[in-house]
Amino acid sequence: MVTVNLGMLHYILDHVYGAFMHRTKMSPPFFSRGWGGTKLELLERLISQLFPEVEGQNWPPSLIQPIWRTVWETKSACLREGVFRTPCDEQLLGALPLESHNARVAFLVPKLVPPPKMACVVHLAGTGDHTFERRLRLGGPLLKENIATMVLESPFYGQRRPMLQRGAKLLCVSDLLLLGRATIEEARSLLHWLDTEAGFGKMGVCGLSMGGVHAAMVGSLHPTPVATLPFLSPHSAVVAFCEGILKHGTAWEALREDLAAKEASMTLEEVRERMRNVLSLTDVTRFPIPKNPNAVIFVAATDDGYIPKHSVLELQKAWPGSEVRWVTGGHVSSFLLHNGEFRKAIVDGLHRLEWKESSL
Repeated sequence: MVTVNLGMLHYILDHVYGAFMHRTKMSPPFFSRGWGGTKLELLERLISQLFPEVEGQNWPPSLIQPIWRTVWETKSACLREGVFRTPCDEQLLGALPLESHNARVAFLVPKLVPPPKMACVVHLAGTGDHTFERRLRLGGPLLKENIATMVLESPFYGQRRPMLQRGAKLLCVSDLLLLGRATIEEARSLLHWLDTEAGFGKMGVCGLSMGGVHAAMVGSLHPTPVATLPFLSPHSAVVAFCEGILKHGTAWEALREDLAAKEASMTLEEVRERMRNVLSLTDVTRFPIPKNPNAVIFVAATDDGYIPKHSVLELQKAWPGSEVRWVTGGHVSSFLLHNGEFRKAIVDGLHRLEWKESSL
């Protein structure tokens, strides 16, 4: 009788999928146009400014006014799509591609109770998630729990994708930092809108993989307590691009040539070290502890070929009071099979928040 190590199978599935997606010539690698020149220097400066000088003090989110249209409506629920100008400041706006200047959201809301008696969770995009559909499917069953779903289309993705970019393969390293910085601004503004304009009683933010890193950053930097729910997420983009499977989908040679044009020639290992230094800006353990760490629930996979276990545990250690839940599987299989666990984490994270006083 042959015994099969299921964990190893999940891990191998991640590597097979990764090899198909990132080692074949079917699609270009990440960062084929290099580092991004002066844009990278700008982003490094702007991201280092994210951290508040006084602990517990976060800069207020910008107010947005989405323009809505109704997609469908029933007696119990309504789906609307909205458009708003990204709230990024002029420096960020100048660095963003024109296609990304307008943000798009889908908003799925139960109708049987008023917003003060409801919660709403902002769902952020994982790598390659260009549409609203997958995240609306994740949030849809939560309608019966009186939890609304707000899905943000990422900069550089979907209708916001630059013309020269193929799929999710960002052209420059600066684009990755820009995507993250703009997503943080937009998500915080959406949470602020849900709170002050729509009047929801509780708010949360979640995301899968890259979206989970951004969710953790948003939860950390938001001025009021929100449920923070990163799924299958590393503590930093360093893990994804320098340790996990995505390192095989990165244009190391193009990055080396780009550096060689400006500086002395470098070995590939030196180029990787430069990448680690740049992406250390995305290290969530450097961000402030969220206002209510008990409402932070990480869901991680036992045999994830993209995200090693140590990365998840570093985040939990940095944010005392947060919880890690493990699902059996790899990155790809968990993404497909464990939506029920993700939904349970959303419900439980929101339960750990107090209702706003006005909603009592």
